[in-house]
Amino acid sequence: MSEPIALLDVVALTEDVPEKGLVRGQVGTIVEVYEPDVYEVEFADNDGHTYAMTSLTAEQLMVLHHRPVPA
Repeated sequence: MSEPIALLDVVALTEDVPEKGLVRGQVGTIVEVYEPDVYEVEFADNDGHTYAMTSLTAEQLMVLHHRPVPA
């Protein structure tokens, strides 16, 4: 079983969210946890400017890891 998504985790979309202009693979940061499986995600460009912020479910997200993850 995978660990729950946490505040400030870096995530990627696993599906398009056309109503927000977001596509699968875009990267965001968890900025609020509303319920165990509902999160506010901020999407920002390389200069740090937010271009989208929306609530998403755990099924729509994949946590990205920048170091080895224990098996």
